[in-house]
Amino acid sequence: MRITESFSLALKNIASSKVRTLLTMLGIIIGVAAVIVIVGLGNGLENYIADSFSSMGTNTLTVTVQSRGATRTMEVEDMYEIVEAHPQELELCSPTVSMMGGVKIGSETASASVSGVSEDYNDIYGYAIAQGRGLQYSDVASRAKVCVIGAYVNQAYFGGKAVGQTLRVGGQALSIVGVLEQREDSMNEGGSDDCLYLPYSTAARLGGSRVSSYVVTMVDEERIEQSQAVLEQALTDFFGSDDYYTIITMSELLDTMTGMINILVGVLAGIAAISLVVGGIGIMNIMLVSVTERTREIGVRKSLGAKERTIMEQFVIEAAVTSALGGLIGIALGYLLSAAATAVVARLMGEALAVAPTLFAVVMAFGISAGIGVLFGYLPAKKAARLNPIDALHYD
Repeated sequence: MRITESFSLALKNIASSKVRTLLTMLGIIIGVAAVIVIVGLGNGLENYIADSFSSMGTNTLTVTVQSRGATRTMEVEDMYEIVEAHPQELELCSPTVSMMGGVKIGSETASASVSGVSEDYNDIYGYAIAQGRGLQYSDVASRAKVCVIGAYVNQAYFGGKAVGQTLRVGGQALSIVGVLEQREDSMNEGGSDDCLYLPYSTAARLGGSRVSSYVVTMVDEERIEQSQAVLEQALTDFFGSDDYYTIITMSELLDTMTGMINILVGVLAGIAAISLVVGGIGIMNIMLVSVTERTREIGVRKSLGAKERTIMEQFVIEAAVTSALGGLIGIALGYLLSAAATAVVARLMGEALAVAPTLFAVVMAFGISAGIGVLFGYLPAKKAARLNPIDALHYD
């Protein structure tokens, strides 16, 4: 019997008991769909995080200085000198000061994040000005009481006409000189457009603190390790030790986040794959029942000269076809659930997080489902092939 004939016979046997076959495939369907959705969710999270980090600048080095206990205290001018001394590796620098406390706009308190930055901050992260102007060197040098706000703050509190208006940060009135272009598809409170930037010199005075954090860009993103090593050596030479500073690259954070997501997705996919094993056991069970029900048929075929290999081939193919059909249904269900999950996330969170199954995950899920059919169908097929034809013909 040719394989095509065995395949055709397998489809006829499956069609003759549709409900039983569907129940048998249920474990495979659920397992494949779950694996596809979980892997798709992990892939979507990776893409979302990669896009988020790219907007934050993967060519940046974040330096945090702890001068306490050091023999030298680093001033802003010292960091600028270090950057200017290494023009082949380092390019722009912006001291940053994070400020706590709310922003008062009239009688309302806004939740905008407040940061003190330099005039190069927009260039470092590629932020464009939609209205007015950005911060300038003169603002930093004179500790000017000015600020630039995000698109959400402009629209939510000033009706899109914030330039020239004032707000208060830490009890100090600041004049709004510019509005950033909208960065997110949909603006919301707490998003990247809900922000406020003022000169770092002004922020340090208002907060009563010394500048201890810097963002430095690299000339060539492909030479991250070399640029980081140059900056580390310069800071070590300045302090006489590497105990008084830390340097973090966005690419390192991205790799760490991606690694954590991959581990989590692997664990969840492994748990979901358990249902594939359960489905395989169900297939083995139904194939053993099928062998019992078709004992006389097997006896007739063997008495007509069918070889054990042919009988085994028929039952293995039938089990594989059953499992593979379950895999195909599971793939279709997985794509439907992925689309539904994408829509739900977009509606609940307002974020464009696409649950995107990969081709590799789909091929692997289908291959594993078919392989499980072959694996768990082998024992029933072997039992059918070894039946004694005389005993099989007398079976009632």
